[in-house]
Amino acid sequence: MKVVIQRVSEANVSINDVQVASIQKGLLVLLGIENADTAEDITWLCNKIVNMRIFPDVAGVMNQSILDSDGDIIVVSQFTLHASTKKGNRPSYIKAAKSDVAIPLYQDFIKQLAKDLGKKVQSGTFGADMQVGLINDGPVTIILDTKHKI
Repeated sequence: MKVVIQRVSEANVSINDVQVASIQKGLLVLLGIENADTAEDITWLCNKIVNMRIFPDVAGVMNQSILDSDGDIIVVSQFTLHASTKKGNRPSYIKAAKSDVAIPLYQDFIKQLAKDLGKKVQSGTFGADMQVGLINDGPVTIILDTKHKI
C-alpha cells in the first residue's frame, strides 16, 4: 500500500457535483492498493498515520499527532499511486489491485483507521470520478509505502 498524506486546513470530495466528504483541520489520505497488500499492511499503515507527529504544538513545532490535535481524516482511493513510468509515456497500472481485491482492503483500511482514530473517517467512493479539493496546511505532504517500512 502507498499513501500520500496531506495535512490540511480543509478538504472535501465531490462526485457529480455532490459533496460526499468534508473536513476542516486534519489529513487527506490518498490510498493506493496493490495485489500484494494484506491486513498486516493496513494495521501498520493506520498506526503510522494516526501517530505521526506532523501537527504543530503550542510552540509551533511539529510535535503532535492527529490524535493529539483532534483532527479529522478523509480517505480517497488512488490507484494511480502505483503507476509505472519506466517505459514509454503512458503509465502502466499493472501493480494496482483490481476492484475485487482492492475494495475489501479499502473498506478494511477505513474501518481500521476509524478504530485507531477513535471516530468516523470520511471517504470518497472507490472507483468513482472524484473531485478533491484541499488547502494543504504547511504545506505538509508525506508519502508512505508499506513495502518500505524500514
